[in-house]
Amino acid sequence: MSTETIDPRYIDVDQWPTALAVEAMLEGQLAAIAAVGSQTMAIARAAEAAAERLGAQGRLVYVGAGTSGRIAVQDGVELYPTYNWPQERLGFLMAGGLAALTEAAEGAEDDADAARAEIAAARLGAQDVVIGVAASGRTPYTVAAIAAAREAGALTIGIANNHHTVLPESAHHGLVAETGTEIVAGSTRMKAGTAQKAMLNLLSTAIMLRMGLVYRGRMVNMRISNDKLRLRGQAMVRDIAGVDLTRAGRALDAAEQDIKLAVLIAMGATADEARQLLLTHRQQLPLAMGALQRKG
Repeated sequence: MSTETIDPRYIDVDQWPTALAVEAMLEGQLAAIAAVGSQTMAIARAAEAAAERLGAQGRLVYVGAGTSGRIAVQDGVELYPTYNWPQERLGFLMAGGLAALTEAAEGAEDDADAARAEIAAARLGAQDVVIGVAASGRTPYTVAAIAAAREAGALTIGIANNHHTVLPESAHHGLVAETGTEIVAGSTRMKAGTAQKAMLNLLSTAIMLRMGLVYRGRMVNMRISNDKLRLRGQAMVRDIAGVDLTRAGRALDAAEQDIKLAVLIAMGATADEARQLLLTHRQQLPLAMGALQRKG
């Protein structure tokens, strides 16, 4: 595997001046991002398929081991505060359990039986989407989880850093950023990890776009949890609904801090009408706004 190969260019990197070593590491990071460029269409297709599957009830489940698992979890946990993605619709399967996020779980990545058992316990179905991440593309735990999830009917996405490996080839959608050798051989938290994080950022954000949780570049499904976010939400309602800040604030209160509901309320809908409009139009704010304007 290219991610495990020793690169002769860096065989003496431990003897280099620190500044030169850091420059070489930065070049590697830039190359890792460039490697993602070939995957944009594949990421878009995977995001569209995922949004279609998830609908109003499906779960988004992240699977991984070691560094790849930690990167996967980092992406998923951001969806709740950023897009108010329901926590009950998020799942995390980490080799060795979630304790392995902070402590190494030796041998857990080889436990394919544990992965299959955890997938079975999750009771996945056709509305669910499972994302497996493994730099090597062949980590037994992650590969087994993806295979079991696919067999259960879930949509599967495999993210790896080596072409022609079982994880991306066994998933419905395989995403591969071939990042090649690492400056420190096998240290896939470097180039491979950077590419994985970038692909996950693009994938999950595109899914949220297609789920209607972004409108005109704004996080209209954002969870308001502090004064700063309250002011941001109030400004969104003001700008989108075309009302003053005071009316936007009243609408936000009537909507119990739900920005999309608040926009419709600020435009003249009752809270019940606003909820029904969003339900009818699958949470797509522009469609709900258009229906409200036609009704008015």
